[in-house]
Amino acid sequence: MIDIEGIKREYDSLTEQLSDPELISDWDKFEEINKRKGLLEKLIKKTKELQDLKNEVEENRTILKGKEDDTLIALAEEEINQLLIREKELEKEIHNMTKEKREAGSVIVEIRAGTGGEEAALFARDLYRMYAKYARSQDWQEKILDSRVSDLGGFKEIIFEISNSDVFSKLKYEGGVHRVQRIPVTEKSGRIHTSTATVAVLLKPKKAQIKIKPEDLRIDFYRASGPGGQYVNRRETAVRITHLSTGLVVTSQNERNQLQNKENSMKILEARILEMNERKEAQKIHGKRKTQIGWAKRAEKIRTYNFPQNRLTDHRVKKSWKNLEKILDGQLQPIIKFFESAEKDLPSL
Repeated sequence: MIDIEGIKREYDSLTEQLSDPELISDWDKFEEINKRKGLLEKLIKKTKELQDLKNEVEENRTILKGKEDDTLIALAEEEINQLLIREKELEKEIHNMTKEKREAGSVIVEIRAGTGGEEAALFARDLYRMYAKYARSQDWQEKILDSRVSDLGGFKEIIFEISNSDVFSKLKYEGGVHRVQRIPVTEKSGRIHTSTATVAVLLKPKKAQIKIKPEDLRIDFYRASGPGGQYVNRRETAVRITHLSTGLVVTSQNERNQLQNKENSMKILEARILEMNERKEAQKIHGKRKTQIGWAKRAEKIRTYNFPQNRLTDHRVKKSWKNLEKILDGQLQPIIKFFESAEKDLPSL
């Protein structure tokens, strides 16, 4: 049984700690406390919702005991059944939230256009929009770290950060090659085209996990550019960081000053170094970035977004979902919940 009073006491204590001005000087601690506070806030909200459901069930059972109106009794029975289903779902959600998970923390999501030219870039934009809308529906924080826009407004590449206590546990199965089948806006004859985009979901490391020596970095500054190479900033605000010992190169040009772009680049670099280190230690544990991305060929797909049939199919579990438009509008919860429920039966990523 969850100790809701204990959770409320911890929540109040964390809120008080966050009001301490000196805490800002210890960013790691501030971030950790803030994430824990966010999780407890959700737990309190879910627990209240569960209690309200239980109260509604009891109210409906009181109606059944009265046996006065057959129509009212039938409605009460139907509502009880629906409430009990939701009650079980909430209990499971609360149970999952109270478990200590390695997957807690922020993630860096990288989406790149694969096979298909301009249409692939437009599909990469659609995938970004889907994840961004889902993040907002979950009250997650989302920030673009870097992007390269195509001539028609798609994304050749977009890298963004999503922050929340349970974000990785929900998004970790999104990594891989996503395939779309539809008539592109650039197609005049009405033929259906197949294009791909790749998605990688990387854990953002805590600062203590990754130590990068300043002398191991080469930092270059250049002008940020827009679609077709148009300059959007005459000052050299874009940043390119090369990690000399690994050869990793990261860039950021979305912010208007060098410092912010440098910070964004370092976030991407730290996440890539973390996954590289973990991959060396255990190559077959979890789907790391290289495994997720593959080579962006059509055959290396995890999902197909089939517009003519209004269907999304996940090929790893051989399951399909309808209402493709709603899914791409950010309504990912049914898919996320399926993977959470089936996690024990899925191959390790």
